[in-house]
Amino acid sequence: MTKIKICGLTREEDIAAVNEAKPDYIGFVFAPGRKRTVSALHAARLKSMLSPEIKAVGVFYHNTADEVIAAAELGAIDIIQLHGDEDEAFIEYVTVSLKEPLPVIKAVSTKNRELLQRMEDNPYVDYLLFDTFEGGAVGGTGKTFDWSTLPECSKPFFLAGGLNLSNVRQALSCGAYALDISSGAEINGVKDRELIRSLVSVVKNQDK
Repeated sequence: MTKIKICGLTREEDIAAVNEAKPDYIGFVFAPGRKRTVSALHAARLKSMLSPEIKAVGVFYHNTADEVIAAAELGAIDIIQLHGDEDEAFIEYVTVSLKEPLPVIKAVSTKNRELLQRMEDNPYVDYLLFDTFEGGAVGGTGKTFDWSTLPECSKPFFLAGGLNLSNVRQALSCGAYALDISSGAEINGVKDRELIRSLVSVVKNQDK
């Protein structure tokens, strides 16, 4: 069954909403300069309020390896999501530097088949993530991409990019391990309790 991640949480109210709705994953954004960016200390405080059955993913883009390691060692996250141009050396360094290695999600463009193959072969990458690449940036656009371009891959993948109540049922047919939703769970840029509840309900009841 496809899982769901609600990404970009920043407030205590967001944590209360997901604790009620029970998505499989939530996301804290640590990428500098983004509207949903939180500090590692703030994320750790929010994580302490999160239901233990929900896994917290740390989203990193243009962060240093030491920043990734610091967030993990603070206990702010359960999974590392690398959304930039991190190479194999970066991923290995982060993984082997942690006292307790965490699973790694690596975002890859559907157009970059060479990188996709390298990450499929990388023993330190547990999941792939396909998002909308636009203007040289990955993610955060609130726009979908052509899902027919999704490649066949041996590793489970997260599907992101413009997912919302109007297309989440269609997205469930794409074979993703998990759907990754951020702006689609917001009203006027703020996470909305009812939208989160509705999105999680659609995914959790996909077989009904």
